[in-house]
Amino acid sequence: MKTASKQDAPRGWPLSPRTVRAVLSGHGLLGLAFAAIIYLVCLTGALAVFAHDIARWEQPDTPSITALAPGALDQAVRSAQANGPAHATLYVSLPSREEAEASIIAYTPTLHREWAADRNGTLVERRTPIADFLVDLHIALHLPRAWGGFVVGLTGVALLSSLISGILAHPRIFKDAFHLRRGGARRLQEADMHNRLGIWALPFHLAIALTGALLGLSTLIVGVLAMLLYRGDTAKVYGLFTEAPPAINAVAAPLPPLEPMLAEARRRSDRATPNQLIIERAGRADARVTISSERDRLLVPQDTTIFDAKGRVVKDQHPADLVLGTRMLGGIRQLHFGWFGGLPVRLLYGLLGLALCIVTSSGVTIWLARRRDRGRAVPLWERLWAGIAWGQPLALAMVGITGLVAPAQDGILIWVWLATTACSLIIAGGAQGFDASNGAARYRHLVAASTLGLALVYLVTRQLGLPGMGVELALLAGAGLLFRHPASKHRREGRTAG
Repeated sequence: MKTASKQDAPRGWPLSPRTVRAVLSGHGLLGLAFAAIIYLVCLTGALAVFAHDIARWEQPDTPSITALAPGALDQAVRSAQANGPAHATLYVSLPSREEAEASIIAYTPTLHREWAADRNGTLVERRTPIADFLVDLHIALHLPRAWGGFVVGLTGVALLSSLISGILAHPRIFKDAFHLRRGGARRLQEADMHNRLGIWALPFHLAIALTGALLGLSTLIVGVLAMLLYRGDTAKVYGLFTEAPPAINAVAAPLPPLEPMLAEARRRSDRATPNQLIIERAGRADARVTISSERDRLLVPQDTTIFDAKGRVVKDQHPADLVLGTRMLGGIRQLHFGWFGGLPVRLLYGLLGLALCIVTSSGVTIWLARRRDRGRAVPLWERLWAGIAWGQPLALAMVGITGLVAPAQDGILIWVWLATTACSLIIAGGAQGFDASNGAARYRHLVAASTLGLALVYLVTRQLGLPGMGVELALLAGAGLLFRHPASKHRREGRTAG
């Protein structure tokens, strides 16, 4: 006697049972694809925290300085004006003891160039394709920024929803926070690790998901506010948080000396240290120079002093002048990326970010294992998820190797990533007789080998120095941990006992 399946269509339903099953399969694959995007965003986010460190690792000859010589700032800015795209906005980052580097970005919507400056203001072009690739992949998935940012924002919403629903679905999760079963069934161990990492780092996970959603959906939020408050005029919404540009005056006018402006900004911002200049319309009578200064133990920037083309102060703003909403918005990016507090904060964010990757990956693995236990196994999905979970670290390692070998060919990095991702999925999807444990071990060893290869390629193509030492040690340690994963030992012991 045939037993009715839960996937069978009810009587009178216009679609056949086969069609219903196909639709349900497509629905599951769509959910798996969205989980893959969440995992990718989490993985690249954990690495993007170290974007500055990776950039120094890529280009170890970048000048390391803690202060500029007198007159060097003006010389560096003049060189950037002469060599950068016309009518570019210049973003100048000043050196400090914590960030021993001075850099200038000449930016236009269609083109930008970036340099590092030595102590005397001589510019050295910066070429950091790997760090740039990671940040762009995390922020917008290398899609057009508006669309990519929107998709990433949706992943933040989905991740936040998953975290909240996970807590509500596990009433004993806080009681069992320190209960970790070892030596038992593999699925129970994964479930315990999933729950423990989820609850121990829950404040971090919630903060990252919420700030990521706000950053990614900012364009949509601005659009809604504009329609509700200003009849669709988004410029008025942005005007609530940014200073309106000066009246247009394209008459040529030399930029006044910058060092007196720095001295004035420092005088007006007690206990604050200037760390960035934004120079708009340089060389014109409507130029504007914005100097931002940071204070110790203050997450949200900042003291801001704005000068006109003649070096006169037109606005002076300090943290006490900011309303609560502006302070909160100003801290979202800092809080999300962990670009505050120096290396200790970056290390903490990196470890917690990897924990979030494990929570995401193990969550899907546990869901697929439960389907299998209930007699509704989907081997193809299990293989594809293994290809995603291990294929993405492999793809990023291949991007790193390509970026080191051919740094000038940064346009091919996206194709390397896409090709490696596609190959991982095709191979995983076609691997008949896939066993979760043995298959994961093979993937893990492949990722370990590629990580080790990335470290070795760096030693061949670059001169190892202090700036690159930290990233090299992290790569070697990661490869070693993957090669010596405890699961491999347990399987060897099981085969020996058998």
